[in-house]
Amino acid sequence: MRRFAGPEPQTQMRFSVGDPAPLFAASTHTTPAFQFGAAAGRLVVLSFLGEAKREIFGALHAELQEFRAVLDDERCCFFGVSLDAGDFAPDGLREDIPGIRWFHDADGAVSRLYGALQDGADGLRRYQPFSLLLDHRLRVLASLPLGGEGLHRHLARLLATGFALPAPEAAAPAQHQAPVLMVPRVFEPAFCEQLIRHYREAGSEESGFMRDHDGKTVGVYDHATKRRRDCTIADESLRRQCMLRIHRRLVPEIRRAYQFEATRMERYIVACYEGEHGGHFKAHRDNTTRATAHRRFAVSINLNEGYEGGEIWFPEYGRQLFRPAPGEAVVFSCSMLHEATPVRSGTRFVFLPFLYDDAAAATRQETEQYLGGNINAPPGG
Repeated sequence: MRRFAGPEPQTQMRFSVGDPAPLFAASTHTTPAFQFGAAAGRLVVLSFLGEAKREIFGALHAELQEFRAVLDDERCCFFGVSLDAGDFAPDGLREDIPGIRWFHDADGAVSRLYGALQDGADGLRRYQPFSLLLDHRLRVLASLPLGGEGLHRHLARLLATGFALPAPEAAAPAQHQAPVLMVPRVFEPAFCEQLIRHYREAGSEESGFMRDHDGKTVGVYDHATKRRRDCTIADESLRRQCMLRIHRRLVPEIRRAYQFEATRMERYIVACYEGEHGGHFKAHRDNTTRATAHRRFAVSINLNEGYEGGEIWFPEYGRQLFRPAPGEAVVFSCSMLHEATPVRSGTRFVFLPFLYDDAAAATRQETEQYLGGNINAPPGG
């Protein structure tokens, strides 16, 4: 019942793709306490310049004018962060709304929050200019230093990353759907490949499901209900890498969507649904037995493409099929009925943890006495 690890020390350029941007309030020319969280819903460039009068500003200012048409607060916007009070004098930086705003960071609080400004043991302050490109949820898409080679076509390189993504869907009437959270870029492509490689090298075993029998929660095997093979990750370093990514990139999204603070994770498994055997798991809930009642949220992080079938759907909420991209998570309450449809061809790999909180951990400790073994042998073939 391990808790998530504590936050890592904040250092400059600590951000990686999928990390949430810290929220803050700071003054702009027109708003004394602009809430940065209100910028969500579009691509956002956030640039830490220190003092904007330094030479890097000239090149960045030219690019801001070049891309003025797309910095419209609808598709994209720009925020610069400056430490210099002189930049906010009448002859200093000017906002150009829509799309271009400047934060006055006189005390360096915002720059420190993001790791751009660091106070050295020698008493000197050091500033490392850089920019972040943030997605519609204010999660990191790209990070780029501002200076040297990082100054060449700086804004163009950031925006190219954002504009390469699929455009948001056009406004349309809402459809009935399951209360499911989909979060992209939880695992990066290289890490997805690493987990698949671990599955193949470490080996796997037949996966059963839990049932209450004679007062105990026991494992049951039945190919008519479930056909899957699992690899339990025993390597402590790899387990920690999984945990840190979920802690940094997924837990904040769950907190925002459901006001739930996930502090613990159950299971480190890579699961495999094979098209050769029609891998599937029929409609079920994940917390209906005595020893699984502590589970709060189920997480399904797809690791690959190249298969047919294998979608997730929620029979109580219609027939919409959820098929996350590699590295993307589907998060839903463990009390919701859900099904993994048969894989018709190819092989689907997926990482499948459960999340819960400290209160549920006490429940788990109380109900561990009901956890039994398996009541039938894994089927062969």
